[in-house]
Amino acid sequence: MAGTTHGSGRTGWILSIPALILLALGAAGPLLIVVVYAFLEPGEYSGVVWEFTTEAWFRVFFERDIFDDTVTFADAHLTIFWRSVKLSVLTTLIAFAIGFPTAWFIATRPPNKRGFWLFLITIPFWTNLLIRTFAIMEVVRNQGLLNSFLMNFGIIDDPLQILYTDTAVLIGMAYVYLPLMVLPLYAAIDRFDFRLVEAGYDLYATRMKVLRRVILPIVKPGIVAGSILVFVPSLGAYVTPRILGGGKNMMVGNFIELQFGQGRNWPLGAALSLLLLMIVLVALLAYVRVTSRDDSNG
Repeated sequence: MAGTTHGSGRTGWILSIPALILLALGAAGPLLIVVVYAFLEPGEYSGVVWEFTTEAWFRVFFERDIFDDTVTFADAHLTIFWRSVKLSVLTTLIAFAIGFPTAWFIATRPPNKRGFWLFLITIPFWTNLLIRTFAIMEVVRNQGLLNSFLMNFGIIDDPLQILYTDTAVLIGMAYVYLPLMVLPLYAAIDRFDFRLVEAGYDLYATRMKVLRRVILPIVKPGIVAGSILVFVPSLGAYVTPRILGGGKNMMVGNFIELQFGQGRNWPLGAALSLLLLMIVLVALLAYVRVTSRDDSNG
């Protein structure tokens, strides 16, 4: 019996070899190329020179004066990273503030109607990201729906300059990634035992205390999952900042593309890509730690 089990396990590994090879070539292969490029010299007209150096990593955080080689912080790079992290965190908070009531509303509908509301939430996924971003652009531009509405009702006299600002990027990313927050929250709330809420009220707890001490701790896995699903793509967003930011309010994704394109500094672009990957990895490890702690606590 043991020999049969051992043989079937070995056969399973043999059958999975083609899939493992494809996974290595399709995922690990390109990542390995990026890792190698991050430690090479940039070519004169793009590309790389096969000489080992850590200059790209140095230039991520620092820069040298062209006259006296004085080393200073790369303020432009740090500003871009700070803007990316700030907008990603704000996008996550806005998505949670809107997504939690939405998920709660859907989870508390009659079972035969929840599918319809979930269907409405998933409709934006049917449309290309570029089209959705242009739709937001039509809302926030100077002659867009928002400014036209405010001016028609006499709330403002002149159009608000929202387009090509961090605010426009924030609105666009919150709209684009909102479904990624709603769906995990709905899955967590759908499993919630609402008798616990009644028990909290029976013990004279206020609504805010029930929310803070009963509901949020139980649905925390959904909150963490939704936050990761929103934060990670927001951090590396490219299309939304490019269109709504107008190329002026650059984020990490746009900055990386710039290095591989007009900047012609592939090693710096590779180093920035790996740094972004590290930030995402830290966020994922935090998620795994939280969920594993919840599982260990039952």
